[in-house]
Amino acid sequence: MTTNHLELSGKILRCRRFKSPAGIEHTVIQLEHKSQRFDAELPRNVYCVLQVVLSGERFESVTDELKAGVDIQVSGFLTLQQSRNGQSRLVLHAENVELKI
Repeated sequence: MTTNHLELSGKILRCRRFKSPAGIEHTVIQLEHKSQRFDAELPRNVYCVLQVVLSGERFESVTDELKAGVDIQVSGFLTLQQSRNGQSRLVLHAENVELKI
């Protein structure tokens, strides 16, 4: 059995919306995560920026509130996405999104 699940919280840096040629609504978020974890019994500052994709009608109720500066928690699965210029990057496809108020 394989597992692919990630839960991450952070602040939205950028957000854009578009409709695919198949008519599916997509919201693409650039999520900035900052935290501190312990690694080898020493504190370690953690920082990452990850692209998050929300696809389909189930996210319509929350997409209007997704703007730069908003804190969210998102969970979903990771996949490799290849851009038009051939570069690959890791992307989180959201299964659940919660606003952190």
